[in-house]
Amino acid sequence: MSAEILGAGALIAPADTALAPFRAAVGGVTVRFGAGCLAELGQEARRIGARRALLVTDAGVAAAGHVERALETLAAAGVAVEVFAEVPENPTGASLAPGAERCRQVDADLLVAVGGGSALDAAKGINFLATQGGVMEDYWGHGKANRAMLPAIGVPTTAGTGSDAQSYAVLNHTEKEEPGDRHGRKMACGDDKARFRTILLDPELAVTAPRAVRASAGMDALSHAVESLVTKRGNALSQLYAVGAWNLLEPAFEEALEPVPAVETMGAMLLGAHFAGAAIEASMLGAAHAAANPLTARFGIVHGQAVALMLPQVVRWNGAEVSATYARLVGEGPRAAERLALRLEELRRQAGLPERLSALGIAREELPRLAARAAREWTGTFNPRPVGLAEFLGLYEAAY
Repeated sequence: MSAEILGAGALIAPADTALAPFRAAVGGVTVRFGAGCLAELGQEARRIGARRALLVTDAGVAAAGHVERALETLAAAGVAVEVFAEVPENPTGASLAPGAERCRQVDADLLVAVGGGSALDAAKGINFLATQGGVMEDYWGHGKANRAMLPAIGVPTTAGTGSDAQSYAVLNHTEKEEPGDRHGRKMACGDDKARFRTILLDPELAVTAPRAVRASAGMDALSHAVESLVTKRGNALSQLYAVGAWNLLEPAFEEALEPVPAVETMGAMLLGAHFAGAAIEASMLGAAHAAANPLTARFGIVHGQAVALMLPQVVRWNGAEVSATYARLVGEGPRAAERLALRLEELRRQAGLPERLSALGIAREELPRLAARAAREWTGTFNPRPVGLAEFLGLYEAAY
């Protein structure tokens, strides 16, 4: 994302302050933030020059009425739309093949993603398959798209993954690693050409998400801010985004758990999640996500819950080397890592998310197997303190 976005003042705005709408465009990417900005989808599509769009979403988002509103504004702009609403909760490349085929059949010149992280990642995956051919495993890694990709517009409806700000489609690998796994490994397929050309951040959409989704997605966004702040690939820009994301997310999170949160509150959450996603794009993640992914693959634990379980222990572990950096989130003073871990545990408690691995019915005998799998996760290589099999086993034991 552009440094010009930082000029909106949102990085230092408290969550109880109405965030001013803005539109920032730089480097070929436009970000529009503000309540009701979904109504501008049609004109943004026409600005790109689109005539035929494939709208990628899931059944839950469609039922909430967001897709109908999106279709109305696209139709008013003269853009013909085909809808692919078969995105599952944990999409695989195989599950997106029908969407790619539909994209080719209608000769779409634009992709529109409306939904949470699954829909946003699915749209990127469909873009790879429709324009490059092959299977998603061909693009595991970064920069493997050899041909042009379709322009795309991202409209997140949850404040969590920050996928709207990233060039990666994070999908599930079809092949399960071990018998009994609920899901396959996470597979990150990235290319700069896969990034959304336009991003509409409309907090009115995020207000309608169920509380359980707001809780899990919000903890995921917080984890992105915390982890991206201290990675080995971190830099001044990624840290600026990470701290800005935390300053928006942390004060707003508890209010975002209310039965019907204020639009301003969800505005802070949505923009914070976007900034956290931009921080990931610039610096990657760390050991908490490496430890969380096997929990999802093996036991089907929702990603936000899994990372919320592991993050406080990872923060404590990393504190030996980066406590001073964590102080940028919780203030100067001794034991910054411990204070941050305690705050994360308090937010997790407020969200009503599981606090121990044992509470999820995971047998202690599973921990060595989980540790072995976490040690093979790519994100662990960016952790500021080296983590291997023994360290991951200790982290799982601490969270048990």
